[in-house]
Amino acid sequence: MRLWPRTIRARDTLIATVVAACVLIPVAAGMHVAIREAIRQEIWEDSLQAAARVAYAVRDKTLTDPIPTIRGTTLVQVVDARGRIVHATRLGWRERPLSTDRPSADELVRHVHSCDSRHCHILVAMRVSTDADSMVVYAGREQPWLLWAHRLELLLGSGVLLLVALTGLSTWHMVGRTLSPIGKIRTQLAEITAVDLSRRVPEPCGKGEIAELAHTANETIERLERSVEQQRRFSSDASHELRTPIAALRAELESALMYPEDTDLVATLSAALRNTDRLEAVISDLLLLARLGTGGVVAAERIDLAEMVAAELEVRPPSVLVSTDLSTGAVVKGVRIQLLRVLDNLLDNAERHGEGAIDVVVGRQEGYAMLMVTDHGKGIPESDRERAFERFTRLDSGRSRETGGTGLGLAIARDVAIAHGGTLRIEDSPHGARFVLRLPLAEEE
Repeated sequence: MRLWPRTIRARDTLIATVVAACVLIPVAAGMHVAIREAIRQEIWEDSLQAAARVAYAVRDKTLTDPIPTIRGTTLVQVVDARGRIVHATRLGWRERPLSTDRPSADELVRHVHSCDSRHCHILVAMRVSTDADSMVVYAGREQPWLLWAHRLELLLGSGVLLLVALTGLSTWHMVGRTLSPIGKIRTQLAEITAVDLSRRVPEPCGKGEIAELAHTANETIERLERSVEQQRRFSSDASHELRTPIAALRAELESALMYPEDTDLVATLSAALRNTDRLEAVISDLLLLARLGTGGVVAAERIDLAEMVAAELEVRPPSVLVSTDLSTGAVVKGVRIQLLRVLDNLLDNAERHGEGAIDVVVGRQEGYAMLMVTDHGKGIPESDRERAFERFTRLDSGRSRETGGTGLGLAIARDVAIAHGGTLRIEDSPHGARFVLRLPLAEEE
């Protein structure tokens, strides 16, 4: 396996070269046999006709010397039973016969391939008669130069090597051009770091696989950039939110230690407990957000939103007037404790801004289950509606941290909705702020 190339370009070139060789070598071998046999067959056919005419002339005693060339057959000899040359063409006069191979009386005609130290001949040997001492006519040509000294094999072998080399070079060039955009993408990705996620990889024109790869890489970088930016902002906000109660707790404890005689122990412990509760709430919400970001919905069950809302409102302290319109049949599949957290966060938010009244509606709408919570407060401007779901965001600057929650409630609610395949938005309302949760309806069992 160490000899196996590591790069795609080299592997594809090697495979294409081997495949080309495996295809071209048998083709060349077949062409070699076909060309050789075609040449011999053509010579034998011409030689057969010439030998037949000469044999007929010998029997008819009309043969002349020298024998004329017939159909390009330059070598013709008439040899008697003792091996003496009786008649021949001009090129056929030689010291000895073209061949000593004589066809039998039953065979009459035989194909002969005769070679000596200097020449090779492709011949037809034909008996003039069936007599035992019949003369034999040898007709044929000198073997063509293409069949001499393995010239045909060398020619075909050179062609195979040339075509295999061209196949390898073409594959190397084409694969290189194909992979060139990938190399640029790789180089660009290597240069992109968490410090500079604003850069993007080049996207080739068209809709091929490489263009899709570049587009997907850019989308991934864009999501990573948003995630890193959100993480930085989240870390900064979380540090600020945690620093405030910790600083207050530290100040109270240091004051109690420095002036124990002047310290009201009950008040100090109560204040420390409130700051501890504040820290616990923020940390719990941060842990929930972290869990929501690690995977999909788990431990899902079928939940009727109307029944869940009704049960939750029964056990919830009646701090404000709540009017409901709960339609049955809005069944979803999800994690009950997470959906209850969404409901509680929406109700808590509505109570803080509702000015004494909240409307809760459950129903079905275009294949989705819908939960709508509307307060009777001042409402949220359209320009601030998306910002309301950002972590540690408080649109009401006059609200203190003690009465305004952790600043993570709406962010948690939206993340839960997304994890369940739904949405959470702020929509237009005749009064106050209207939060609308939409979740996919569960399939019928």
